[in-house]
Amino acid sequence: MTTAVTRPRSVTARITTPEAPATVDAPAVTVVLGVYTVTVFMNTAPHSFDGYQPHHPLAAATHPDCSPLRLVFHATKPITDHQRAAEAAFAVGNHQGPDHHGQTWPADLRSVSVGDVIKVTGPDHWILHLRIDPVGFTTVPEPTTLVDLTGTRATSRR
Repeated sequence: MTTAVTRPRSVTARITTPEAPATVDAPAVTVVLGVYTVTVFMNTAPHSFDGYQPHHPLAAATHPDCSPLRLVFHATKPITDHQRAAEAAFAVGNHQGPDHHGQTWPADLRSVSVGDVIKVTGPDHWILHLRIDPVGFTTVPEPTTLVDLTGTRATSRR
């Protein structure tokens, strides 16, 4: 069974506009919808390659002058969620390129590895802590055992 439907009448009009010049040198514009800020907490517990445990002491990664090292990623392709921001931070932390502001991982700071924790602050200011696992990441509660290595940095190799 079919039912008849009445549509409103429509009018189509052609609007002519002057032609644009053939060559227009417009600057490329990148729209940034938000920013992911990432802080890496280095696990300083002995034998932490087995993975992060809540009682393990963590120290925030720092620059050589001991100022906080915060990686920045724009919320554009391919960084579209907290997981991708953590993956990008892991890559930077293993000397695989810079963050979106051109910041690279300090040469005298050990690489990011299993057992460390990545703190991701998202575009809407939510915060998520991710444990680095042998494969991927797992969400964990905010770490409570933070140590201040100001002046010494977390440079030791495990």
